[in-house]
Amino acid sequence: MHSAVLLIEFGSIILGLGLLGRFAGRYRLSPIPLYLLAGLAFGEGGLLPLGASEEFVAAGAEIGVILLLLMLGLEYTASDLVTNLKSHYPAGLVDCALNAVPGAVAALLLGWSPVAAVVLAGVTWISSSGVIAKVLGDLGRVGNRETPVILSVLVLEDLAMAVYLPIVTALVAGAGLMTGSITLAVALAAAGAVLFVALRYGRVISRFVSSDDPEKLLLVVLGLTILVAGVAQQLQVSAAVGAFLVGIALSGEVAEGAHTLLSPLRDLFAAVFFVFFGLHTDPASIPPVLLPALALALLTAVTKIATGYWAARRSGISVKGRWRAGGALVARGEFSIVIAGLAVSAGIEPSLGPLATAYVLILVVLGPLTARFTEPLASRLFRRRDNPDRPGGVPDGTPQTAGAEASVGD
Repeated sequence: MHSAVLLIEFGSIILGLGLLGRFAGRYRLSPIPLYLLAGLAFGEGGLLPLGASEEFVAAGAEIGVILLLLMLGLEYTASDLVTNLKSHYPAGLVDCALNAVPGAVAALLLGWSPVAAVVLAGVTWISSSGVIAKVLGDLGRVGNRETPVILSVLVLEDLAMAVYLPIVTALVAGAGLMTGSITLAVALAAAGAVLFVALRYGRVISRFVSSDDPEKLLLVVLGLTILVAGVAQQLQVSAAVGAFLVGIALSGEVAEGAHTLLSPLRDLFAAVFFVFFGLHTDPASIPPVLLPALALALLTAVTKIATGYWAARRSGISVKGRWRAGGALVARGEFSIVIAGLAVSAGIEPSLGPLATAYVLILVVLGPLTARFTEPLASRLFRRRDNPDRPGGVPDGTPQTAGAEASVGD
C-alpha cells in the first residue's frame, strides 16, 4: 500500500512538472518559479501535503543538485577556466562586491546571525546560468559581442562556488575555525588537483571514459559523478563541488556526448530539486518576508546591471551592448536555491528559506524582462537627457554615433 501511494504521489509530481514546463515554454518563461510554487502547494501548509514520497523526492533533489553542477562543469575546459581567471578576474571581484555585500548587509539589518549573512550573500551574488543561457537563446543574442562578457562573469561565479560552497558547508555545520580551515584547504587542493590533472591528462581521462555506446557512456559518467560527489561530501567539501570538478575534467567529444545524454536527466531532477525546496517552505511564512525580499531583489537587480555594464565597458563593448550585458545578468535561480538549501537543511535562521524563495521568484520572473528591456529603456532615457527638446532625443537628419548603432554584433 505504501509503495502504491509513493508511485501515485511521485507520478503526480512528475506529470504536474511536465505540464508546468509546457505552460512556461509556451509563454517563453523560465519554469523555475512554477516549480517552486508547486513545491509550496505540496509542502506543509500547502494545498495538498505529501506524505509517502517525501524521502524519495529528497533523494531526487540531491541528484538534481549534482547534475546541475556537473552540466555546468561540462560547459568549460580547464584551459577555458584558467584563461577566464587571468583575463576577467576584475569583473568577478566587482560582481562579488556589488552583489554579495547587499545580501550580507540585509541579513545583519534583519538581525540574523553572521552565518546567515554569509549564506544570504551567496544567494544574492550568484546569477542563474540556466535562465540566462535560455534567455540569450530566446532573444537571439548568442552571437552578440557582449555575450562572451556575460559568460565570463558566469564562469567566474561558477569557479567561486568551488571555494564558497565548502565555506558555507563548514559554517552551517557549526565547524570551528580549525575544522573550517581544513575543509577549505581540502576543497582548494581538490580543485587545484583536478585543474592540473585536467590540463595535463584531460585527453587521457576522456579516452578512458569515452564509449561509442550511449548507454555505457551514460552509466560511466553518471556513476563516476555520483561517486566523486559522495566522496567529496564525506570529506565535508560539497557534493556539488565534486560534481562540478568531474565536469571540468571531461572534455571534447566525451563532454559533448555526456551533455546530450544527461540533459534530460538534469532537467528532471533539477525540477524535483526546486519542488523539494518548496516543500520545506511554509507558504504562510512568505508574506512576512515579502517586502524585504522585494527591496533586496530590486537593489540587486540594479547592482547586477551595473556589474554587466562595467564588465562590458572594460572589454570595449559599445553602450547598447553594455546595457544588454547588465540586463541579462539579473536572473537568480538554481544556485541561490542550492545555497539557501544548505542553510535550511541545517536549521539556520527560519526566515532564510522563505526569503530566498520569494527573492528567487521575483528575480527569475524579472530577469527575462530586464534582459529584453534594459537596453531600449536606457537608450530612450539617456537620449532624452541629451536632447530634452525632442521626444526621440536625436535631431532630425542627425546620424547616430557608432556606439548607439543597433546591430546583432553590437
